Amino acid sequence: MPKVDQFESAFRAASKTVFEYQPIAVRSILVITDRSKSEADIFGKQISDFLSVLRSDGSPRWRIVNGSEFDTVPELLALVEAEQPDLICTYRHLHSESWRWPYTLGEYVDVLTQVTTPPVMVLPHPDATRASEHAVKDTLVVMAMTDHLTGDAVLVNYAARFTEPSGKLFLTHIEDEATFERYMGTISRIPSIDTENSRRTILEQLLKEPTDYIRSCREVLEAEGLPIAVEEIVTKGHHLHEFEQLVEKHEVDLLVFNTKDEDQLAMHGLAYPLAVELRQIPLLML
Repeated sequence: MPKVDQFESAFRAASKTVFEYQPIAVRSILVITDRSKSEADIFGKQISDFLSVLRSDGSPRWRIVNGSEFDTVPELLALVEAEQPDLICTYRHLHSESWRWPYTLGEYVDVLTQVTTPPVMVLPHPDATRASEHAVKDTLVVMAMTDHLTGDAVLVNYAARFTEPSGKLFLTHIEDEATFERYMGTISRIPSIDTENSRRTILEQLLKEPTDYIRSCREVLEAEGLPIAVEEIVTKGHHLHEFEQLVEKHEVDLLVFNTKDEDQLAMHGLAYPLAVELRQIPLLML
């Protein structure tokens, strides 16, 4: 390798993306249900208790929607537009019996997560009895999950905001094993490249970048005085299987992940399979 290329590679390897802390303000919360007013109020109280962490910088404004206030997706979107909330809370399969079959989120929630601007918190359906025992009680264990954590300050800031004082925030990066092996298969067919050395060094670099970024997150959040513990999970594996195992192993109270993709209308990457499969805990979908 020419010396100029060696220098450039060394310079790029030493360059690290640093986390930037931006406090997340949640001043108004819209709770959407398909229940009667009395049942909707009960659900709203449950969510208010669950998200007590949001009272730390003043009590947010709550608006609880009952089932008689909308009958179609356009009516629901108009309601969201009128309220302009900072956070939407609801559960999967609004105005639908499809909660009996675990294959979708339901058309209302599908549209909410893709069309509206505020993050959408999706909770287990009240009638489905699939929620974990620790679900919807507190946010002492929060996990931010992605396959590209480095530089994703928005994801980390939201996850930190929803972690209760003395709670634990897991910053999780899982490199897709199938994708990695596909590229290594291609590299192995190029005689001029040392395959084993490439496998080792490429994987080391792929995992080093999110590890360094998480270290930056921890240092910045500690400097800002946030009373939470930041832990890292950086590995490679089969995404959905790994994510499900991690959520169960650490008894995660809230999973935070990205859903929107600038290049398509459909939900971002692995987000939809995650949202459909992980029915036992609340999900914060950005």
